[in-house]
Amino acid sequence: QVQLVESGGGLVQPGGSLRLSCAVSGSIFGINTMGWYRQPPGKQRELVAAITSGGRTNYADSVKGRFTISRDNVKGTVFLQMNSLKPEDTAIYYCNLATGVRWYPGGNWGQGTQVTVSS
Repeated sequence: QVQLVESGGGLVQPGGSLRLSCAVSGSIFGINTMGWYRQPPGKQRELVAAITSGGRTNYADSVKGRFTISRDNVKGTVFLQMNSLKPEDTAIYYCNLATGVRWYPGGNWGQGTQVTVSS
């Protein structure tokens, strides 16, 4: 069974940076897509960024140019570098694993990590 564990969240001032990590335990076979989703307070969960096992990426318009997703297929880890953070980036951030190439979530979720952007 695959498990996803996020880390790296916290409190940061506007304009600051954070780097989220998601460690995947268990075996992953075939083409897959790792994604970061977020759920702001009182809102629905939304895609932030995703990356396929072949390196294709997709970003929400609201984070383009500020966030970068990357992955280490050997170590089974996906990262989200977040720069120029804004208060509206405040949310619980979740890691997701989906089979195939897809820009919507699969059934494997992490527990989430809180990101708060505030002065």
